[in-house]
Amino acid sequence: MLKEFKEFISRGSVLDLAVGVIIGSAFTAIVNSLVKDLINPFIGLFLGKIDLSDLKFSVGGANFMVGSFINAIINFLIIAFVIFLIVKAFNKVLPKKEEEAADEPAPEVELLAEIRDLLKKEQK
Repeated sequence: MLKEFKEFISRGSVLDLAVGVIIGSAFTAIVNSLVKDLINPFIGLFLGKIDLSDLKFSVGGANFMVGSFINAIINFLIIAFVIFLIVKAFNKVLPKKEEEAADEPAPEVELLAEIRDLLKKEQK
């Protein structure tokens, strides 16, 4: 069992996933700081409040933390936009596998083309 675990953990995909999680958590800290320290004060200029996380309204005895929700939405949009840019840049750098495969038809396609051509000859 130890040998199987060693093989599992030494796979490239597991290591890539670990690196992605670590970098993702560091990136989340950067985005949280960006929202808290730069974007919220800018939005606060228009709303009259600098810290949006304290923005709330109460109905009866319930407090609705609207500011925390706005912070979460801003964080999500920033992270999603940055991931979109990274994927877009990555797709430009690496050639698409479909384009490479389109140059050479699959053996099944070649065989079907030959059968089609033979049927056309027989019909004439």
